[in-house]
Amino acid sequence: MQRYLDYNATCPPLEAALEAQVEAAQQAYGNPSSLHWAGRNARRVLDDARDALAAHVGSESGSVVFTSGGTEANNLAISGYCATQKTGHIITTAIEHPAVLQPVARLEEAGWQVTRLRPSRSGAISADDVLDALRDDTRLVAVMAANNETGVVQPIAKIGALCRERDIAFMVDAVQVLGKAKVSLRDWQADFISLSAHKIGGPRGVGALIVRRGMSLQEIAPGGGQERKRRSGTENVPGIAGFTAALGGMNFTSLSRMRDDFETALTAQMRDVVIFGQGAERTPNTSMFCIPGLDGETLLMQLDLAGFAVASGSACSSGKREPSHVLLAMGASQEQARSSLRVSFGPSNTEQDATALVAELGRIRQRLRSMAGAA
Repeated sequence: MQRYLDYNATCPPLEAALEAQVEAAQQAYGNPSSLHWAGRNARRVLDDARDALAAHVGSESGSVVFTSGGTEANNLAISGYCATQKTGHIITTAIEHPAVLQPVARLEEAGWQVTRLRPSRSGAISADDVLDALRDDTRLVAVMAANNETGVVQPIAKIGALCRERDIAFMVDAVQVLGKAKVSLRDWQADFISLSAHKIGGPRGVGALIVRRGMSLQEIAPGGGQERKRRSGTENVPGIAGFTAALGGMNFTSLSRMRDDFETALTAQMRDVVIFGQGAERTPNTSMFCIPGLDGETLLMQLDLAGFAVASGSACSSGKREPSHVLLAMGASQEQARSSLRVSFGPSNTEQDATALVAELGRIRQRLRSMAGAA
């Protein structure tokens, strides 16, 4: 039996999203920039989708910039905004997704100064640490709403208030929060919010950047001037229709009990298991843990053979043997980071899936110990 427990990496597509994509592909096949009837049909679908997403995140329709996904949205916000500013100082965290860390590192190579805040051992960033790091030349603060590996939720509203008081641009990577908690440009006092469709059952290769009115933004790939000259390229109308059709279609909020029951059973069976971020507020579906003495990649492969789909760190960094930079920043040892697994439940999962996973982990540990002569 196959059990999918990797919803933070991507979600199975929702039927509503698939239907919306097919309908848009068949009925709105014109170029939305064309002035004829076919183009107007496509433009209508695009405008309706923009209105729907704006309403969902509490922004104006003109604030929505459709992109190819969360990675492009993050790059557009960071590189596009900083290109309009004098070289200065950026504050981010040591636990961000590579789609934030990499563009920030490039700016650092170009002469920008960067402060990378480290979290507490629970995985949470302190708003006071952000305040202490602010400088007169701070141009941008970039903090994720919730971590993709541990699920730990960050104090976004408090950080946003600090930035607004000082007129400093604030960017939020909300890719892992959409569908799991409220996303609000207004409540967060954010200037940029990045989103991705496939994390909520929409299509892959579609995302959005929400840009507060009045924020300057330079295109990073100039072209035909689509998306109000902020992101050129013919819009992916079917994908965008699928994205907005998926909004509100997956309910992750009820999964905290399943996650907690899973962790309780796991630690009861293996008392040396470490649950990362357990003392902090987390997204309701996410559990990251380590089983000391066992390699995470080995566990992942053994679980795969048994029909379980879980993750070892971030799927966006798959194929790499380096330990999780998130866990190391939280103070975990190299051994703990290499022994870690992430389970992210979804609406299709049941308590039986969680129970079966605990049992299988116990069997794998016993088998591996027996093979090593440690039983």
